Amino acid sequence: MKIKRLEETPVMPTAHNVDARNLYDSKDAMVTVITLKPGQSLKRHITPVDVAFYVLEGTGIVEIGEEKEEVAKDILIESPKDILHCWYNESETDLRFMIIKAPKPDKKTIFIS
Repeated sequence: MKIKRLEETPVMPTAHNVDARNLYDSKDAMVTVITLKPGQSLKRHITPVDVAFYVLEGTGIVEIGEEKEEVAKDILIESPKDILHCWYNESETDLRFMIIKAPKPDKKTIFIS
């Protein structure tokens, strides 16, 4: 059995410049936890695989394609591959969510300016 604690997992460098930690990374899938401080957001991007987001803490706005919606703790959001998506924390508290990518991407993410 392998056990990994979030607080002991190092922050990895990303194009988003936010607290992102890979909890699971195999040849088949990835699980990352991102924490957005109040006022932070991700860069708008397109991922080449299906993604599931699960909100662990806080409230934020998720944008997928043409849709934007405020979501909170214990909500799962599905984002199909090749669709523009983004996250925004416009609240007063931290927003933390888990990202599950399966299969693990073998192409690069495309960032939209």
